Amino acid sequence: MQTHLAPEFQGTPEGSTAEAILRRCVHCGFCTATCPTYQLLGDELDGPRGRIYLIKQVLEGETPTATTQQHLDRCLTCRNCESTCPSGVQYGQLVEIGRQVVEAKVERPREERIKRWLLREGLTSPLFKPALRLGQALRPLVPGALKDKVPPTPGPRAHQWPQRAHPRKVLMLMGCVQPAMMPNINAATARVLDAAGVQTLVADEAGCCGAIRAHLNDHEGGLDDARRNIDAWWPMVDGHGGEVEAIVMNASGCGVQVKDYGRLLAHDPHYAEKAARVSALTRDLGEYLPALTPALRSRLGQDRPGGRPRLAYHPPCTLQHGQQLRGGVEGLMRELGFEIATAPSESHLCCGSAGTYSVLQPVLSKQLRERKLAALAPLAADAIVSANIGCIQHLQAGTSVPVRHWIEVLDDALST
Repeated sequence: MQTHLAPEFQGTPEGSTAEAILRRCVHCGFCTATCPTYQLLGDELDGPRGRIYLIKQVLEGETPTATTQQHLDRCLTCRNCESTCPSGVQYGQLVEIGRQVVEAKVERPREERIKRWLLREGLTSPLFKPALRLGQALRPLVPGALKDKVPPTPGPRAHQWPQRAHPRKVLMLMGCVQPAMMPNINAATARVLDAAGVQTLVADEAGCCGAIRAHLNDHEGGLDDARRNIDAWWPMVDGHGGEVEAIVMNASGCGVQVKDYGRLLAHDPHYAEKAARVSALTRDLGEYLPALTPALRSRLGQDRPGGRPRLAYHPPCTLQHGQQLRGGVEGLMRELGFEIATAPSESHLCCGSAGTYSVLQPVLSKQLRERKLAALAPLAADAIVSANIGCIQHLQAGTSVPVRHWIEVLDDALST
């Protein structure tokens, strides 16, 4: 795609990156076939190819409008288009640049600015946990739309952390919302790793991975989150002899962000090398755990009466498209004796969660959730499992079938 950048973008890192990405696009339109919003709306400007044209026009000097911003906002950033594209267009990076430019040129309505500020600051705040606990205590009185966002109070196992030490050690990011909303995911991860002979370490100073701020166009805030996490982890990453063998992520949305630290901080002279090291050490749980299958298999007890639950697996977009990891979770669980299946025709599509998307674009988000749940229903599963807290919470709000992290199901089997 021939591109002529406006003077304000010529010679800038963002302009050079965007131009290189735009020149790879050959207008083929394969991306529209797998774009969730294009499938729902049928509008070229609500598909990757159309959004690429919009970003190109803005970078060439055309003044963006609120309509331009709306089309970019509707993008889930699921990156399904990247998996489909035969030319290797890095759409995720391009839309990130386009959104930053448009955000600086188009003023949002006041109510939108307030909502986005509350999400950006509230979800990453230490006050989120006590606020959520209050919401759980008053859950019967909470309006329906908000009740969907408030999970039930966690059970006692959510705080049972293994105490044994092991020679093999990994770091784990607890996350920002996960310790408050679904703490059992982190505890279950530590227990499963412990059963396989690996000790889980946590740096208390680490917090949000930066994805929430980045998705809400607070680019610098997202980079500050990354720097804080690197500082918190560095003594264990670069300690005497190198203490940890991996940084394990049990939320694929965090994993794709942390794996990108090296690129995001490549121009920071103080953090570039450290960021690259952290990114290289980062592994999704479904990427790290399969090598420990023999140890886990030896620890699994007898099946419960009736056998293990039948599982329907929803692979998050941040795992299969963002990290390009497919089949690891299903393969591991089958090796360990679980019956697990994905929706034959819909497994590549987004469920509609997409971080804060379900709050900012509720109509489209719910339509995608209904479509996903309808595709999973024929599997007649006892539980739906996924690998990202956002997907889990979002899907659970639309179904009575239990929706859990797959590591929780494995932890249950190990504890019997």
